[in-house]
Amino acid sequence: MENEILFKETQKFRQWWFWFILIGINGLFLYGVFKQVVGGHQFGDKPMSNTDLLITSGLVLLLTILFINFRLDTQIKKDGIYVRFFPFHLAFKHYTWDKISKSFVRQYSPIAEYGGWGLRLGIFGNGKALNVSGNKGLQLEFLDNKKLLIGTQKPDEITETLAKLGQQKI
Repeated sequence: MENEILFKETQKFRQWWFWFILIGINGLFLYGVFKQVVGGHQFGDKPMSNTDLLITSGLVLLLTILFINFRLDTQIKKDGIYVRFFPFHLAFKHYTWDKISKSFVRQYSPIAEYGGWGLRLGIFGNGKALNVSGNKGLQLEFLDNKKLLIGTQKPDEITETLAKLGQQKI
């Protein structure tokens, strides 16, 4: 196979505190629906209407489902790097080796350099970042001086794959 996948990684948000907060908010709204809509007792000092409470609860639940489905997919093939941050990117973005001047794995500070996790725009010229957890990533620097950092939980495997392809450029 000419363009087989040499490296593949799928990541999801894993921060326990984030899920704790999201589940807590969902629990609060579901409790409110149960107490007010099902039980007939007002929820809170200044309760929403039943319709507003149901709509808000539905939106919070939809937001939670959206976060559950967020994922960062990374593939390395002989012709380049493919990355997709679903649901923002439905198709993979392809970065060919001939457009990349540097490619190496590095440790970074998600909050200090990019303001957190997700689809991020770096502070102080760090470029873009696609990350969901951790502090290690594949740094790409392009011939047009743009930068992209792709978070990874498998830094050693990426480094090994880049070396096999002769594409580890520091």
